[in-house]
Amino acid sequence: MKREILITSDGSTTIHLPDLDEQYHSKNGSINETYHVFIDSGLKLVSSNEVSILEIGFGTGLNCFITYLESKKAINYVGVEAYPVTPEEIEKMNFVSVLEAKKDTAIFNKMHDVSWDEKHQITDDFSLEKRKQFFEDINDKDAFHLIYFDAFGARVQPQLWTEEIFAKMYTALKTDGILVTYSAKGSVRRAMQAVGFKVERLPGPPGKREMLRAIKVRNI
Repeated sequence: MKREILITSDGSTTIHLPDLDEQYHSKNGSINETYHVFIDSGLKLVSSNEVSILEIGFGTGLNCFITYLESKKAINYVGVEAYPVTPEEIEKMNFVSVLEAKKDTAIFNKMHDVSWDEKHQITDDFSLEKRKQFFEDINDKDAFHLIYFDAFGARVQPQLWTEEIFAKMYTALKTDGILVTYSAKGSVRRAMQAVGFKVERLPGPPGKREMLRAIKVRNI
């Protein structure tokens, strides 16, 4: 499938799949979307001093890198990706320069260079495990404070936005754990609610009117 590098509205890059008319990050700003959806609406709400995060769709590593830049706490980060981005594509991502984070270039590179399916200590306070895994094979239980649900949209991969998948997400979260996603589709909200999540609509990132945040209110 053809893949192209695009520059989004905030000057940061993304990978575009023209055959699907889909991309890894919002055309209205890759970095803006990460901050709005995952950092401001997710990470900043977690009170624990040590935060365990599951990312659904590790992709370009942007969400992981910005989490590292913005967190003042110890982070245990697990990123799931069935089809990893190639090293050649990562070299074309301009996140470090747009974020003015050149002093952390080695950290961004290390996040992509470390092996898959092993836990690595990126820094003393940030661990990363990249899992080459299909989302339907996730079987964690009561393990995470926060989930970044950043899969391709339901228009192109509806099987990733079902009650079955969100039941796995619910089980993977600790009680009072948070799931955030850029999606605001009614079918997605209903699937979350059906498995027990308390769901709220929030103002969306640039280019989107709304997004969703879901809370695990009890064990099931």
